[in-house]
Amino acid sequence: MSPSRWTLRHHRLQAILAVASIGTAVALPVVLLSVGGGVSQHELSQLESSGYQLSVSAAGVHGISGAHALVSQIESLPNVAAASPVLSVPVDVFLPTGAVTPALAEGVIPGAFLATQGPTTAGLFPHPLPLGDPSDLAHFANGTYAGPAALDVLVASPFALDFGLGVGSTLMLGATTNRSAATPFTLTGEFGVPASTLGPAAVFAIVLPLSDLQQMTGFARAGGADGTLLDQADTVEVALVGPAATDVAAITAVQGEVQRLAPFYGVSALTDQANELRASIGVLNGFYLALSSVSLTIGLLFLGLVLVRRVEADRRTIGIRRALGLPAAQIALGLARDGLVLAAAGGVAGVAGGIAVVVGLARLGSGTAATAAGLAIFDPVTLGLLYAGVLFLSLGASAVAARAALRLSIPEALR
Repeated sequence: MSPSRWTLRHHRLQAILAVASIGTAVALPVVLLSVGGGVSQHELSQLESSGYQLSVSAAGVHGISGAHALVSQIESLPNVAAASPVLSVPVDVFLPTGAVTPALAEGVIPGAFLATQGPTTAGLFPHPLPLGDPSDLAHFANGTYAGPAALDVLVASPFALDFGLGVGSTLMLGATTNRSAATPFTLTGEFGVPASTLGPAAVFAIVLPLSDLQQMTGFARAGGADGTLLDQADTVEVALVGPAATDVAAITAVQGEVQRLAPFYGVSALTDQANELRASIGVLNGFYLALSSVSLTIGLLFLGLVLVRRVEADRRTIGIRRALGLPAAQIALGLARDGLVLAAAGGVAGVAGGIAVVVGLARLGSGTAATAAGLAIFDPVTLGLLYAGVLFLSLGASAVAARAALRLSIPEALR
C-alpha cells in the first residue's frame, strides 16, 4: 500500500473514531435530559391538573382526627368548593372463590371525592360514585356511626378482570386474615387505572365510603361504639371554586383560613409544590449536564487528539503552505472547519443514538425504567442548544491543533 493511500485510510479511521467518540458523549445528555425532563414535566402536569389546590396532612399514620367535622368547617369557608378526606388502609379481600388477597382500601366521601379530582383522574371513575350516601353523613350519624352503612365498594378494573368479578358480586373485607370477622360488601362498580404512572400500579385497589372503612379498621372510635371519637383520615384535599382555583392570592387566603382551623396540621398549596418542583427541575438539569460534562470532555479531548495527529501527519504539507506565505489564519480556519465537520457528524449521531436508546427502552424495557422512558420529551430547543454547544466547544479542540500547526518549524517540516 502506498504511503498516500495508507495516510488517507488512517485519516478515515481517525475521523470515524472521532465521530463515534463525540456521538457517545452527546448520547448521554440526550438520554438524561429527555427522560429526566419528561418525568419532571409529567409530575408537574399531574400537580397542575389535579382537581384540588390545598392539601391538609398530619404527622404519623392516619394523623387527622375528626375528619368529618373538619371537612364541614373547611367547606363553610369562602371560595371553597369541596373538601375530601382520604383514609388509606391495607385490607384483606375474601373473594367469592374462597381465595383471599390483600388490597389497598381508600375510604372517601363520595361526593367530595369526585369534586376534588382533576379531569383525567375523574374520568376513570363512574359519575356519580355508586357508594351510597354522597355525603357519608347518614352512617357517620354525628360521630355515633349508628346510621345505616352503605357497604358498597368499587374495585380497580384489572382487579375485577383478574378475579372474574362483576357488579353485584359480594366481597368480604376485613382488617385481618380472619374471615369470620370480615364484613360483606357489594361490588357496585369499577374504576380505571392510569395508563402510565411512576408509582405502584393501582391494580389491587378498592374504594369505599370513609365511615365504612373507618368502622371496619378501628379508626372510627377507640374501644368500640362507646369509645373516644377518632374519625381518622390521612389527608384532606381542598378544591376552590371557579376563578379562585387559579388565583394565587385567593389560594393563599384560603390556605391561611384552613391553617387557622387546623393549627396542628400541615396545610400545603399545590402552587408551592409546583414552584418547588420547577426549581428542582432546574437543579436536576444542572446535575445532568455536570454528569454529562465528563463524557463530553473525553469526546472533545479525543477530537483534539485526532486533529493534532492530523497536523503531525501533514506537517510537510503545512510547512510548504506556510513557506509559500499562506496566512496563519487560513491554516487555523481549515483546522476549525475539520473540527466542526467531525463534531457536527458526531452530534447528529449522538442525538439520533440517544433518541434511539430512549425509544428502545420504552418499547422493549420493563418496569419503572420503561415507564420513565415512555415519558421522555425530546425538546428541540434543548437538543438544539446541546448540539450548538458541542460545535462551539469543538473550536477549542481545533485551536489546540492550530497552535500545534503554527508552532511547526518550517525548515524541519520541509526536510
